[in-house]
Amino acid sequence: MAPIPTSPVPPEDAPEAYVGLDANGAEQLARSRGWTTVRSVAPGSIITMEYMPSRINFEVDENENTVLRCWLG
Repeated sequence: MAPIPTSPVPPEDAPEAYVGLDANGAEQLARSRGWTTVRSVAPGSIITMEYMPSRINFEVDENENTVLRCWLG
């Protein structure tokens, strides 16, 4: 019998800590903290909303390359 798949446990992290950082620095920090998927989107983008435990999302101001908002999943 095959093993039952388990969901990855996301890193313990505070999304608000990324707000205000430059997008490249925020991505490097997120990866160093264990996030395997980092998604950056422009404000107002249409995105899928399926929850992925190993993903962190950044809404990035394209003009200033700054994280405006961050959420998990």
